[in-house]
This record gives sequence, structure tokens and C-alpha cells, in this order.
Amino acid sequence: MTDRGAAERTAGGREERTRAVPTVPLPRLGPVTLVGHGIRLEPLAEAHVPGLQDVVADGEIHRLPFAPHVPAPEAVEGSVARLTADVEAGTRLAWAVVREADEQVVGLTTFMNLALADRGLEIGNTYLAGSVHRTGVNSAMKHLLLTHAFDELEMLRVEFRVHHLNVASRRAVEALGAQQDGILRAHRILPDGSVRHTVVYSILAHEWPGIRAMLEGRIGRTPHSARG
Repeated sequence: MTDRGAAERTAGGREERTRAVPTVPLPRLGPVTLVGHGIRLEPLAEAHVPGLQDVVADGEIHRLPFAPHVPAPEAVEGSVARLTADVEAGTRLAWAVVREADEQVVGLTTFMNLALADRGLEIGNTYLAGSVHRTGVNSAMKHLLLTHAFDELEMLRVEFRVHHLNVASRRAVEALGAQQDGILRAHRILPDGSVRHTVVYSILAHEWPGIRAMLEGRIGRTPHSARG
């Protein structure tokens, strides 16, 4: 007899079985523009380089701790070229974050570590201009990305990975409703020679409706001027 689910042991010691996942066609990934809540996520292109140079200089976010993925202004062009090459190779989707009120580029984000056969991906390589931190842009961006991942691409799992010492980012991911899956110990050696333990979080498809409602409530409470 075919097993319809995998056994799991709960925190209380009870054994449960996960339901089998319906077979669906693999999602077809391609560049797409996502719009809502006063921002627009545009497929990353060379034309975004000048705007992204301003982004990384805004608050000198490339100098912040735990941000080796954020290029210095002079390295933005090369970084964008590498990311767009990944997109062309089918291993990533990448977007520039544009504020619609003034058409200003305010950040960058990607879908990475694509595991389409398992219907999973990671949201990562994200950075936002210092001046838009705590303005609602991040919540708006996450809402657009998660909606695309779960509602349009029918992902089963969306993952986030954070440096173990990056308390602010860990709190932000936890506030999103993501659950901590575990810690990859001594996972990476960073450019400065330090060793990073990586905290892994995830949101599953059945958790998304509740998180979506929470995000929409949060965005709705943000003043319009901040969202724009």
C-alpha cells in the first residue's frame, strides 16, 4: 500500500502524518512586475544601477554589520550584472523596488535557492535605502513577494535565512510570522573572516492566509505618505 504521508513526531511525542501534496505542474518562472501599496517591483535591469547606487549610499547601508550582500556604490554595476545573469540562467528572480510617488528606486530583492520540484524558494539578497526603513516599504514588499510565491507560483514553502547575530533582522522575520526551523552552525565564512551561523525560518502555504491578513492590516495602518 502506498503511504499517503510522511510521519512526523510532534513536540508532545505524538506521531502524526503530513498530508500528501497534490501533484501540480512545476511553476514557470519568468520576469514579472508586481505592483501594490505604493511600490512597484520591477524586473532588475542595468537601467536600475544609478538608482541602486543611491540606495546603498543612503545611510551607507553597505557598511552596516551583517550586510556582505550589499555592494558599495562602485560595485553595484557588477552586482546587478551577476544577479541578472542568474535570472537568465533560471536560478533566481530579481527585482528593483520602486516607490511610485516619485518613481525612485529604494531597494532590491530576489527569489533565490529555487527548489521548484519541491515547491520551495528563499526570499533573500534584500536591501532597502536607509531612509525607507520603518516606513512600511518592507511590509508592502513582503506582501507582494509572498502573494506571488504562494498565490501565483503555488509554492509550498518560502524560506528566510539570517545571520545569527543580526537581531534586528531576526525580529523582523519573526514579526512576519515565519517559524524558526533551526540553525546551520558554522555555515559560512564571511569576507572579514568571521564565521556565520545561519538561522533558517520558513512560512508554509497553509500559514499564508493568516500572515496575509496580518500584513494587510499592518499596511492598512501605515500612513499613506509612508507607503508612498
